[in-house]
Parts: sequence; C-alpha cells; structure tokens
Amino acid sequence: MTSTFEASTTSLLRFATAGSVDDGKSTLVGRLLHDSKSILADQLEAVEHASRNRGTGAPDLALLTDGLRAEREQGITIDVAYRYFATARRRFILADTPGHVQYTRNMVTGASTAELAVVLVDARNGVVEQTRRHAAVAALLRVPHVVLAVNKMDLAGYAEPVFAAIAGEFTAYAASLGVPDVTAIPISALAGDNVVTPSAHMDWYGGPTVLEHLETVPVVADPTADPARFPVQYVIRPQTAAHPDYRGYAGRVASGVLRVGEPVTVLPSGRTSTIAAIDALGEPVEAAWAPQSVTLRLADDLDVSRGDLIAPTAGAPATTRDVEATVCHVADRPLRTGDRVLLKHTTRTVKAIVKDIPTRLTLDDLSQHASPGELAANDIGRIVVRTAEPLALDAYAASRSTGSFLLVDPADGTTLTAGMAGAAFAGAGAAKTPQAADEGWDF
Repeated sequence: MTSTFEASTTSLLRFATAGSVDDGKSTLVGRLLHDSKSILADQLEAVEHASRNRGTGAPDLALLTDGLRAEREQGITIDVAYRYFATARRRFILADTPGHVQYTRNMVTGASTAELAVVLVDARNGVVEQTRRHAAVAALLRVPHVVLAVNKMDLAGYAEPVFAAIAGEFTAYAASLGVPDVTAIPISALAGDNVVTPSAHMDWYGGPTVLEHLETVPVVADPTADPARFPVQYVIRPQTAAHPDYRGYAGRVASGVLRVGEPVTVLPSGRTSTIAAIDALGEPVEAAWAPQSVTLRLADDLDVSRGDLIAPTAGAPATTRDVEATVCHVADRPLRTGDRVLLKHTTRTVKAIVKDIPTRLTLDDLSQHASPGELAANDIGRIVVRTAEPLALDAYAASRSTGSFLLVDPADGTTLTAGMAGAAFAGAGAAKTPQAADEGWDF
C-alpha cells in the first residue's frame, strides 16, 4: 500500500519563497519559470516587449511577476501569489510571499502548507534582520526543509568565502531555532547561475542547483507513521430504495491511514465503534490515507455530525477546552484579553474567549515581551483561549493540519488570528503562561 501512496503523491512539492526587498526574489521566480520552460510563448513575448520598452536588452524575467503591481494599483489586495509549474520529475505549487516586515502575516499564510521554504539573501548584504525574521517564521510553522539561496553572487565576484560566511551564519541561526534541514546554494538569478543549470563561474560549489534540489528533496513520509485523523465534513443519508439504511461520514483524511475493521473513537463525544466500510469515488476500498477524500461507514449507529473527529481508538487525541498556542495576528484590529471569538479547528467551529496573552515575540532577537495586553497586525505571541465546547486538538509539532486553528470575529466573519497549538521556538526562552481565573466567564 505504501508504494501506491508514494506513486500518487511524491510528484507534488509545495514551497514558499521569501526575501528582503531588492534581494532578487522576482527574478529568481522568473528564472525558475523561464529556464524550466514553464511559461507560454505569449508570456515570454510580452516580457520581451516590456523589457524593450524599458530599454533593457535582455528580457527582464522579474516582469513575469510584476503583473501583481498593476493589480495593486487597481485597488486589489494580494496577500500571497500562487504559481504552478512542472518538470518531468515533479509538479510544484509556489507560494510567492511578500518580503516587507509589515507583511509577516502574509508569509505565515504562504508557508503554512509549505514543505520547503526558499529564503533569499543578497550576497553583498549577508544575513540581515529580515532574513532572521523569515527563518524564524519558517521554524515556527515547522517547515521541514529550508533553502538558503545566496543571490547576486555575480556582484560579489563569485567569491567562495563570501558564500561560506553567509551560509555558516544562517545555518547556525537556523539551528538555534530548531530548523531540521538547511541547504545553502550560491546563485545569480539574473545570470541563471545554479538556478536551473550549474554555474560555470563557481566550480568550487559541488552541490545541487535550486531546481535540482526542489526536484529531489524528500517530502513524502510513510503515511502509517502519523496518527490517523478524519474531520467529518458532511453526513450522507441518501435514503434510496437501494440503500435505505446508508449512513456515511464524508471528509478528507487529514493525516495517517484508516482501515476497514479498525476500532475508532468519535470525538469529542468519546463514543467508540469500528470502521465497517470506506467508500472512495463511490467504490469500496480497504484503506484510505491523507489527503484522500472518502466516506466512512461505522458499524454502530452513533450520533456523528459535521465538526466531529474520527480517530483510531489507540492514539486518539485528548479533548480540551483550554487551548494554549502560539499565534500570528492577521487582522488590522488588535486581539485583546477578554475578546469573544469563534475558534475554527478543522471542520468544527466553537465559541471561545481569549483568557490571556502572556507574551509577544520579537522576531529580530527572539526576545519575549511579557503581558503585552494585545496583539496588533503581524504580531506573533502566546495566547490562552477557553472554548465553550471541547476540542480534539493535536500539538502543532505533531500535526500541522489538526494542530492549527483560526480565530474568527463572530460579528462579521473576519479572520483574526492563525494559531498553532503548543507551538514555540526552540531557541526562545520559556514563556510563562499565567492562568486567568474562571470567575466571570460564561463557559
């Protein structure tokens, strides 16, 4: 079964790019698309025409992404630009995130589902404050692989010592954050060195090009290694003559593998049953794994509805009403202690109250500001939330899908905050989480 799983999923890599202003991120993305032959002829012709109008001899590949600027001029707000391309070895979903510090929330959005992050650094400037911010966000979001692309090596004379010093500094900082895997690559996005083809100017470098690394980095683990989680999206009751007693629970397997005959627990009720059947695209199957969308049928007639979580009885998560998490506040209005919000976790939405905001994190040096009272847009901090109903919440370190949640404004549905249960920086000092008294709370 594992081979079937790998054949259906290893061809896709989700990755995000991040870099300071003028580090050449747009040119890198354009170079990847151009040299991997992932742009259409009319797109290239438009870029060449625009480049000639600007007095540029060679096509300015950064213009492949500059269409977004025109959209901003029309009053359209774009948080993260997604691009899709493919090579013979793998398909890619690229999340192109803004680099400004005021758009930290946008990088959180783009990197939240990424399996790899490309952090761009100007070889002339080295590791700067914004580089450390991007590394910290990647660490917080548990992105398993990070590529340090040291760009503009042509302007640094293709000097190996320049690259070595930057790579050493960044790798040490990333290690202090708990980033498990860093690959440093010297490149020139403008000239194309080590982006898709190896550089003739840096024969001292023997590692992969950016595209080669993207094509070969291992991103698929054995699906049986993760605990199975199945958030119920919809209850199917066709009530037809052919299936008068059919009751199925439709949803997407968030992680792990579910098998027919396996004992399961429905949360938060805690009732137990056995998987009687699994239907995929209308056909019975013996097993289902993430991220397949299937319908489960249970051996017992239980009260199961949207928002419930079905998990193997062995290893089922505990339920809780007190959620401690690291969050990134994404709304313009602040999040304050005492705010009443909706907490959306997988397919379940419950009422909640912000009990405490014990710390706010400064990404520059990972220092923690105690008792800030509120979180403003782009702030990252620790919060304690009390929910009206119990949640089956995993730690974010164990599961990015069932360990994450959103806080939503109950008045207008605005997304306020992105949360990661239990997440904290390995390199940050321990944060005290004072417990608020329960008096005065409605639940």
